[in-house]
Amino acid sequence: MGVEPRLIDTDVHNSMADPKELLPFLPKVWHQQWLEGGVGTEGAKTFTSIGLYRKDADPAEGVKPASDPHFLLEHHIKNNQIDYAILTGTPVMNAISLVYDPDYGSVLARALNDWTVEHWLKVSPHYKGSIHVNVSDPEAAVKEINRMASHPDMVQIIMSSASRLPLGQRFYHPIYEAAERNGLPVAIHPGNEGLGPTPPPTPAGYPTRFMEWENILPLNFMGQVNSLVCEGVFEKFPHLKFVAVEGGISWLPHLMWRMDKNYKALRDTVPWLKRLPSEYIKDHIYLTTQPIEEPADPQHLVQIFQMCGAENMVMFSSDYPHYDNDNPKLTLAAFPKEMKEKIFAKNAVKLYGLDKKVKDVERV
Repeated sequence: MGVEPRLIDTDVHNSMADPKELLPFLPKVWHQQWLEGGVGTEGAKTFTSIGLYRKDADPAEGVKPASDPHFLLEHHIKNNQIDYAILTGTPVMNAISLVYDPDYGSVLARALNDWTVEHWLKVSPHYKGSIHVNVSDPEAAVKEINRMASHPDMVQIIMSSASRLPLGQRFYHPIYEAAERNGLPVAIHPGNEGLGPTPPPTPAGYPTRFMEWENILPLNFMGQVNSLVCEGVFEKFPHLKFVAVEGGISWLPHLMWRMDKNYKALRDTVPWLKRLPSEYIKDHIYLTTQPIEEPADPQHLVQIFQMCGAENMVMFSSDYPHYDNDNPKLTLAAFPKEMKEKIFAKNAVKLYGLDKKVKDVERV
């Protein structure tokens, strides 16, 4: 107790064993739609024969991975000596902003948050939650942020990285105002690019294979970071922090250099910006490690981090229970000790305020 955490996992995908788990938190008028249609974007993504989950993450035969908080606590948290796990739900949960009926998306957000508290946050102090919001209805999203922000175990707001409009546009600004006012960072997570009413997942159109989709995913994150900076979000909300979860890292210096170059010639088109775009990125954007790039020479990745100051912006994430999740004992093996300490815990301690270890006990 009182010792600063040494390992914080910023992307753990908690899920439901059965959709019926949500019914106690959902108005009855929406039960049939949830049970028969879910969010409505499932199954539309390209197929992968190896599946999405590691084979040893099932709590029991036929039980969905990461759906049992007690099993996850033993299998992942305690086994890897993780101090805190930031729960990010599933891409299906984040897709609530993509449903065509905004009222349905908003009641799902409220139900998911109450379910997270009841089924997960009450189990262990190692779990910290993310507030789901329906960004297609900013007014409802603000109400939900205000409702949940006071919960001591809710540490951020989470949204889909797929969106109908780039996330820097003023349509979303009420959400950022509520986030800043409540002292909460905003995180985005992939999984729904090209689904529902969103544009194709690449500027070139729709990929035909899962590998194609996975390879090019950072393009969407580049677009969102570019939008946030160029639209002046961080001038308007100077205390707002933004977390790009599971979107890669090595694209960051390229984007920063390109934005700075263009700003020097085109700054009159963005007169609200008072600094170089790269300075806003360094002060406001966080990224997570998984899926980290793996060059043939690991030192090349270290150099990329050093090029753009990523060691102060990147946080460890396992992406548990996905098949390509990262083991903290192996991740960043080539990195200097000081950089690893920042990435494994110190950056997340600074962002989320999780500066104390917790007793290794379950609450219920």
